Amino acid sequence: MQTIKKYVEANKQRFLDELFELLRFPSVSADPKYKDDVRNAAEYVAEKLRDAGADNVEVCPTAGHPIVYGEKIIDSSKPTVLVYGHYDVQPADPLELWETPPFEPTVRDGKIFARGACDDKGQFYMHVKAFELMQETGTLACNIKFMIEGEEEVGSDNLDAFVKANKQRLDADVVLISDTAMISLDSPSLETGLRGLSYLEVEVTGPNRDLHSGVYGGAVANPATILAKLIASLHDENNRIYIPGFYDDVVELSDVERRALNEAPFDETDYKSDLGIKALWGENGYTTIERTGIRPTLEVNGIWGGYIGKGAKTVLPSKAYAKISMRLVPNQDSNKITALFSKHFESIAPDYVTVKVTPHHGGQPAVTPTDSIAYRAAEKAIEEAFGKKPIPTRGGGSIPIVSLFEDELGLKTVLMGFGLDSDNLHSPNEKYDIANYFKGIETIPLFHKYFAELS
Repeated sequence: MQTIKKYVEANKQRFLDELFELLRFPSVSADPKYKDDVRNAAEYVAEKLRDAGADNVEVCPTAGHPIVYGEKIIDSSKPTVLVYGHYDVQPADPLELWETPPFEPTVRDGKIFARGACDDKGQFYMHVKAFELMQETGTLACNIKFMIEGEEEVGSDNLDAFVKANKQRLDADVVLISDTAMISLDSPSLETGLRGLSYLEVEVTGPNRDLHSGVYGGAVANPATILAKLIASLHDENNRIYIPGFYDDVVELSDVERRALNEAPFDETDYKSDLGIKALWGENGYTTIERTGIRPTLEVNGIWGGYIGKGAKTVLPSKAYAKISMRLVPNQDSNKITALFSKHFESIAPDYVTVKVTPHHGGQPAVTPTDSIAYRAAEKAIEEAFGKKPIPTRGGGSIPIVSLFEDELGLKTVLMGFGLDSDNLHSPNEKYDIANYFKGIETIPLFHKYFAELS
């Protein structure tokens, strides 16, 4: 540990400077106008892998954005760790809500503010610097492979084909991902599961053109009003999702498992204060920790229609739209849930409008075993770095490729994240604590050490 701390201390400013340079690339995978920036970010990641000592580094083309691959094979008899991360980021909109420019990293109160600071540039780059540290100090205990993609924020559409075409190159003993959160530096944790995802868009159409709301209002159904009613009907009075068959495959945790999950520290007053709300909302009969980890959800991610410009325009819109995501739990299937939603939404549409449901992307839920060598290695690494044994938690987010790695490569995943739930992921003023960044760089080499020893 002293060797690790000494190297990190001697290179702190450079480690920050390199991350800041990475954060300056507006690598927004969802918007075609940033295509060159996404590519430039990939090239930068490849350059830094080479600088750290990786071999066979390649920016691999796909039908979309490229995947960066690199490796260091020190001994074929030693275990191999496949590190996954993503260099693409969410759009920064709405820009007016950022206190500082989203692609010009700024430090305030010991935190790095920038789009991608935590999700996932800051977190995957810890692994690049940890690899450099192990190389330079002669402490690399495992073979290591890197696969850093550029389409995670848009569903990893081309990762499946890449993985299937490169099974031998990606052969490993475990996948290691830092794209999740821990409770805090004082209460370190390890996520043991992730929710799946079904993401789609709905379109409601009424008249064949926008209408004058005075001339036609009261005689023609307003698609925006009807859409609001349809969405409202998707939850019942207990805030359960009201779609026939939606809960059929949900695996319910035992009372013992639920009690263990709720042992994680949680302060409801602080939680509400941080979010600026007076009360919490969710499925009746479950705690906030359970609602955000082990229960499925349905959320409206965006809704629009009609005139939304400045001033007034008295119009009855022809169309209204919404983007909807559903977070899924074991053993719900993303494709099945998408089909159930589509069938239900179309069936409840009244005759005076037509509806169209367009699926976008999805992924399956995943649970990681807590009795595996890899999990125990992560547990020992965090305990040594933090001085505390990590608390097992369930993550509310989705990383669809976790199930892909298991299905195609036969590999389980360790979710060793160092972000915080309060890091404003996908929101304005995304941040990442500098302390968490360096703590990750210190902890990752210990994982490799213990994984080699226990294997």
